[in-house]
Formats: sequence, C-alpha cells, structure tokens
Amino acid sequence: MAWEISVPHIYMDMKAQKAKKIFFFLLPASIIIAALLCLLLIPKGNAEEKGEKRVVTVWNVDTFEGGKGSRTTFLRSVARTVEKERDGVFFLVSSYTLEGASAAFAKGERPDLLSFGLGLSDGAECSLALPYTFAGGELSGKCRAVPWCMGGYFLFSLTDDFEKAGNCAISDGGSNLAILSAHLEGIPGEEIEAQAAYVGFLDGKYRYLLGTQRDICRFASRGKTVYSRPLEKYNDLFQYISLTKEEHREDALAYVEKLLSEGTQQRLSEIGFFPVKRDTGTRTPCVFSDRDALSRLREVCKSEGAKIPDKFLKTI
Repeated sequence: MAWEISVPHIYMDMKAQKAKKIFFFLLPASIIIAALLCLLLIPKGNAEEKGEKRVVTVWNVDTFEGGKGSRTTFLRSVARTVEKERDGVFFLVSSYTLEGASAAFAKGERPDLLSFGLGLSDGAECSLALPYTFAGGELSGKCRAVPWCMGGYFLFSLTDDFEKAGNCAISDGGSNLAILSAHLEGIPGEEIEAQAAYVGFLDGKYRYLLGTQRDICRFASRGKTVYSRPLEKYNDLFQYISLTKEEHREDALAYVEKLLSEGTQQRLSEIGFFPVKRDTGTRTPCVFSDRDALSRLREVCKSEGAKIPDKFLKTI
C-alpha cells in the first residue's frame, strides 16, 4: 500500500520548526536588550547611589571650655539637616583632641572642614579662602575661618555690689586667655584652674570670679543665684570653622551656610553658647596664632601697665 504524502503539510511542519529555532535563538538576545533598556530608563538602584555619595569629613576640636552638651553632637545635627537638603552627600563629623588633631596634621591628614578654637594653629597652611569676613579668622589678607558660635567673659559676684574691693579668681579653662580679658578690663586677679576657681568662688575663697559661659551653666545647674557683668573688651571664645580641601567645596560651603543661618544660630542655647556678634569693637587674636604668640601675649599680661601690641589683636 502506497503512502500518500502531503507536501504542503511537510512544508508547514518544517516552517514551524524553523520558526521555533529562530524564536529560541532570539529569546536570549531579547532578554539582554530588555535588561539594558531597564538600566538606561529605570532610576538607578541603591548600589549605584551608594557609589555616587560624597563623604564630607568634619573634625571638631574643642580648645576651650564649652557651655553644656557637646559641640560635636550639635555639628552632627546640622549635618543631618544638610543631608536631607542635598542628594548624595554624607557628613562624617568626628571629635578630636587638640593633641590628636595636631598629630593628624603632622602626618598629612586633614578633613574637608575643621571646627576649632584658639590654640590649634596646625590648620593654618591648608585653610582656604572663604566668602565671609571676620577679623579673627583672617590670614594673609583673606578670611580663612569664620566663627559659628561664641562664648564670653563675665565678672561674677555673689552680691550686686561690683565696686567692693576683693580678690578675684581668673578661670583658666583651656587655650583661651582669660587673663588677657582681665588685663584689658583692669581687673587684678590670680589664674586658677577653671573648676577650682568656680568652687573657690562659691566657697567664699574669692570675692569675684572672672569666668565664662561655662560658669553660667554651672550656676544654673546648681540653682545658684549669682550676679554677673559682661566683659566685652576682649573675647577669644569663638569656635571657628575652616575649609581645608577643595574636593567637596560646594557641599562644604552649603554646610557652613547652614551653620551660620539664623535658624541654627538661634539653637546655640542648646549647648550653652551665643550667636556670633559682629561690629562690637571687641578685640581678639587671630585664631591661627601659634603657641609662641599666645605665650608672649600671656607674658605681657603679667606685666603691670604693659600695652598689648596691635599686631597681636584684631578688632571685631
């Protein structure tokens, strides 16, 4: 019996098999093309975002007594605010001692931003010009550091009579020169370690205490009623911030701008500091003054009637 073969059927079957081969050949290519389109058109995932983040380093170096709380913690709170306003930036705020920061600078390390006070001159060479003005932060004719908070000197008494004669303890709490405030105000006294001066004053060992914003916080925490008189001829209790790298300049300056903003300045009471005042006629040394210059200033203050050379102090 002869078999009848349908040619059209064979042709259609061969065509289907060929179509299947083409389909299975094109399938991997289509998947690859689709994946590439997804990478191009869909927003980048978390992994890529992490690769694009900019890390701005901030060192905080406390060179004098604060008020209350932590300056480093305050700087971190400002950092979190800026991070929410600027995509892809993260601020790493670290706390350094004066000795630790000096050692790091000696090894060639430096942050993007440096928060510091009088007594740390190591950052002078790498500090860059800022779009601000403040006499205490000038170096070589350019503003290289601007204060973001300030303390102040006060004369304290347990009575409201500041004319009565009596001995005075001059609080010595860091790299600042409280003795220079006493010298310019014409207040004789003895330099005493800050905590000992505070205790001695409350115990009646001293009639007066020439102290700082830190003592105001100490009195408040103990519920002590103490009278105070601000001393405004001299002030070196400024915490400055300086730009030390160009790499993340835009992000760093956005941080400085937020730090100096009115909203942030009004929060400084949280850490026992005051908003920065300008055009007060107060005198201050350059924040980049080295230890030798500060030592010479201290020695001049110990000489009765000696005049402080203008080259050492600036008017703010």
